[in-house]
Amino acid sequence: MKIVIVDDDILVSSALKTILEAGGEVEVTGTGQDGKDAVRLYDELLPDVLLMDIRMKDMNGLDAAEQILKMHTDAKILLLTTFSDDEYIVKALKYGVKGYLIKQDYGSILPALQAVQMNQTVFGTAIMSRIPGLLQKEQKEKEQTFDWNSYGIGERELEITALVAEGLSNKEISEKVCLSEGTVRNYISNVLEKLELRDRTQLAVYYLQRSRK
Repeated sequence: MKIVIVDDDILVSSALKTILEAGGEVEVTGTGQDGKDAVRLYDELLPDVLLMDIRMKDMNGLDAAEQILKMHTDAKILLLTTFSDDEYIVKALKYGVKGYLIKQDYGSILPALQAVQMNQTVFGTAIMSRIPGLLQKEQKEKEQTFDWNSYGIGERELEITALVAEGLSNKEISEKVCLSEGTVRNYISNVLEKLELRDRTQLAVYYLQRSRK
């Protein structure tokens, strides 16, 4: 199995190379120190598996993984990191990364590499237990993001609606957006009609209930 190792800590890269090559099953064909190295080395060497850290300077491992997977949809990437940040895990799943392990037990890395090479998905036990909750949370957040465009609310109308929700009068809004009071009043009337609301108080409540904080 030919792999590339990318980690901003040279000592970690060297240790991993020594450990993995000791058994004779793995050949480390290249090493790098940041996401840019990862993208370049993957293009040049096309390894069976890319073993990569996440937090690195210039370009992190997740950004590199996203870029690589756009160019090589069959790329097999195993992330090895000391961080189990929720955002990292969700992004890794979205991008199609094959594995995500926490740097604790180096003995688990070789089996993980072998599984990833066979196109299996490998996530550490602690991470696997969190994935259902993280995906459910993300779905709820998506549902809370209201689509104003589906009601025909344009950018200017939404801008004025937000100012109504802040409690500004038509005069104050007109001064802020450089429109006449009559034009502002027409915008508000149009939004009320599109949303089937009676007055600006309802509009303010409607906006605040559907806007992400």
